[in-house]
Amino acid sequence: MLKLLEKLGYESLYLLEVTGRMGIFLFSCLGRVLAPPYKLNPIIRQIHFIGSRSVFVILFTGTFTGMVLALQGYYTLRKFGSEGLLGSAVALSLLRELGPVLTALMVIGRAGSAITAEVGIMRNSEQIDALECMAIDPYKYLIAPKFVAGLIAMPLLTFIFDVVGIFGGWAVGVGLLDINQGTFFQSMYKAVAWQDINMGIIKALIFGLLMIWICSVKGYFLHLDRSGGFGAEGVSRTTTSAVVLSSVSILVWDYLISAIML
Repeated sequence: MLKLLEKLGYESLYLLEVTGRMGIFLFSCLGRVLAPPYKLNPIIRQIHFIGSRSVFVILFTGTFTGMVLALQGYYTLRKFGSEGLLGSAVALSLLRELGPVLTALMVIGRAGSAITAEVGIMRNSEQIDALECMAIDPYKYLIAPKFVAGLIAMPLLTFIFDVVGIFGGWAVGVGLLDINQGTFFQSMYKAVAWQDINMGIIKALIFGLLMIWICSVKGYFLHLDRSGGFGAEGVSRTTTSAVVLSSVSILVWDYLISAIML
């Protein structure tokens, strides 16, 4: 019984320590984002890495997501004689839920994992310690540009995902299933409101913040993670942990934001 209580207390203290460390890291990074001097080149490089290099996978994923939405939605709506609502069903599903969520999951897999590995290797090779020795703030130099780039790139990638997804649904609905084109876009025009677009934008911003925060903090405090440690094995474990935690956090926050805004 005493060993069980000891184990429970140890896990609780470790959880509080990790939570406090992550919270301090977040507020420190956000403070560095707002503090001068402001340098555009590091931010542009990160936008290119997080955003531009993710465009292909977003185009590919968005197109086929819209196509499968139209295919599944058509056979569901046909049971109720409502095939004309296919356009609104595809658009609302993408704008409210699938666009921000799938975009975030794809970017986590492509860019988030790389951010964790990059920062973790810098911690392993003592490059971050070297920056501190040279009086260079690692939060401002390394992490702040990633936060700004994530908040800029994620909504833009979500817009791209939504647009190509809608046209993928149009290609299947109009071209394959013979839905009237005017009916497809008219139902979309009547159903979609600014509230739906705002929900997608807010989700994209929060998901971008979550992705950069979790992936960066996991790599930055690699040496303090009991499941991580130094060496290649530690980096791989921490990267896997960051991807899993980021993905789960996005799904949880997707529900919370939807519950608040609907």
